[in-house]
Amino acid sequence: MADAIARWYAENGRDLPWRRPEAGAWGVLVSEVMLQQTPVSRVIPRWEQWLRRWPHPDALAADSPAEAVRAWDRLGYPRRALRLHAAAVAISEQHAGEVPSDVDALLALPGIGDYTARAVAAFWFGTRTPVVDINTRRVIARAVHGNGEAGPARTRVDLSDMESLLPVEPAAAQAVNAGAMELGQVVCTARSPRCEVCPLAALCAWRSTGYPAYEGPRAPMQATFAGSDRQVRGIIMRTLRGAESPVPAEQLELLWPDSVQRERALAGLLADGLAVGEPAKGYSLPEA
Repeated sequence: MADAIARWYAENGRDLPWRRPEAGAWGVLVSEVMLQQTPVSRVIPRWEQWLRRWPHPDALAADSPAEAVRAWDRLGYPRRALRLHAAAVAISEQHAGEVPSDVDALLALPGIGDYTARAVAAFWFGTRTPVVDINTRRVIARAVHGNGEAGPARTRVDLSDMESLLPVEPAAAQAVNAGAMELGQVVCTARSPRCEVCPLAALCAWRSTGYPAYEGPRAPMQATFAGSDRQVRGIIMRTLRGAESPVPAEQLELLWPDSVQRERALAGLLADGLAVGEPAKGYSLPEA
């Protein structure tokens, strides 16, 4: 399977900007944070703008968290902007402005989790370490285990499954990590897998057993966006991003009719560090 994935990826991998040599470790780190729960098509223009403005960690560290949140704009889940800013500060102060190559050192950066640390180490530095996301998990669930869905994440098991597929040679392991992820994104998709062009078609356990229906546990469904606290948070954040001075509490009250939900959303933004302020002085993005 590893050979088939690597050959397929060499011929079919998309030309994404963070895969190019000029991206650097910082560009890969930024891309991995931006790509979490966000489609590639939305990430590319924001990633390019971000790297033009902050081409290295020191540049972002020298700017304010508020500017990071503003530049994030409507990419979604703006806490990621604060995490990137905090990581940039740590890289600048603790690693002389250079993204560390070691998985443990990457994990020690604020806001950088296991997936992102492994992805940067594998995709830029060539470290032989398993990288697992929902796409990789789907490919393994179908091709190896014969299940139509991956089910809820099980970090230790998922990493072990991917580890067992990786070749010993680091460059080959890098290709298999990237290829399995790419395969799940563009061929072995959740709803309409294109088995007729899949390099694992002849090896796939799910296909060989007639595509049995999945009967295992399922990951929790995400709540709808419309009318959710997340939508209200987004409306408040959009107002704060566009303001040059603290936004009065009275102005925020006009943004959403349900006062309980609006206050809950605002309290969440304050707790997350995405907003600062109080009713008497107004609210703004964090400046430090």
